[in-house]
Amino acid sequence: MLKAKELRGLPLEELYERLNELLKQHYEHRVQSTIKELQNTALLQQEKRDIARLKMVIAEKERAARAQA
Repeated sequence: MLKAKELRGLPLEELYERLNELLKQHYEHRVQSTIKELQNTALLQQEKRDIARLKMVIAEKERAARAQA
């Protein structure tokens, strides 16, 4: 599980990389869930929350950068 406090300390580029990795992983798990290969379906909900948390931190950083410009 990703913590927002830890994510805020990371550079924006790394946040985008983590988001892309997590989106790919979530897609693969959704496919596995559809064909009944995924054992732990709780992963889907946890990944959704982590994706939302990442998007929130990215938006905060972008807003702060626009405010400074």
